[in-house]
Amino acid sequence: MPRPLIRKDPGSFKTLQLFVEASAEGLSYQGIGMPLNFAQMLERRQPVTVNDPERFAVELANLGVSVRLTLSWQGRDYWVLVRQRRADRGDVVLKLISGYVPAHELNLPLLTAVQEVAEECLLHTPQGWLSGRFGDTWLPTPYAETLDYREDAVFQLSPLSGAARPVQAGQLPLLERPRAYVHLPTASLQLVYDLHLQLPDKLEPLSLLHVDEHLEQGQLVARLDPKRPDLYLIPLEQGHPGAELLTLSQGQLQPASTRGLWLAESFAPQRGWLVLEERIRWRDWLSQTGH
Repeated sequence: MPRPLIRKDPGSFKTLQLFVEASAEGLSYQGIGMPLNFAQMLERRQPVTVNDPERFAVELANLGVSVRLTLSWQGRDYWVLVRQRRADRGDVVLKLISGYVPAHELNLPLLTAVQEVAEECLLHTPQGWLSGRFGDTWLPTPYAETLDYREDAVFQLSPLSGAARPVQAGQLPLLERPRAYVHLPTASLQLVYDLHLQLPDKLEPLSLLHVDEHLEQGQLVARLDPKRPDLYLIPLEQGHPGAELLTLSQGQLQPASTRGLWLAESFAPQRGWLVLEERIRWRDWLSQTGH
């Protein structure tokens, strides 16, 4: 049975709309207007149009972050994806770990990104749950009141190579050079950070589980369902994704079905700074990547 881990008041979330300017050389954004709560932000996530994919100025509903997380396990590397039922779009997709950036972190979205890893990607061993660090900074342990986090073993997050074109929050270049795209169907700017997750040595049988939040009776409730871990791995070969989809439970990799599978828009083709699709079929993405 799904286990509730934490309940939050969605009214405590505040963000800002964005003004975004893009050119062939780079992209910059800044918050504008009055703070928006979660419902107000969702109302503004309506399609917008841009004529030139390389050069434009546009107002957008929000800033989001994603993490293309590479997990190293038993001598191989894997991309980490999570399953999400997107109520606002009426679909179910596999996507990168991601979240909305609150107003007070618009100038430091990397902080939101690493917090999302701590909230969405849970690593379990028989001795307890793993906490993590990014450099010298401890990641939050958001479910410490309901889960037993280990003190003797932690995972380490570190940045991988950044995107070629710079992104700025106002005049401030963003740390770790995320990839950026404007998603026209939802009028949002998305930043994708490329991070690596290194596990501690001599780790006992490992399981990976995803925690997602759902709106229930006016509260955001995070639930954990061990029978539906909803966290998936794509093996990499020399840095390139393969055609398999796997799960990891108690130290054992198991193949997962890809029948009828859709991936979120971050896997769809990007034209200049723009992504036009809501989602992409798994088989179409494989063709796009050369399989």
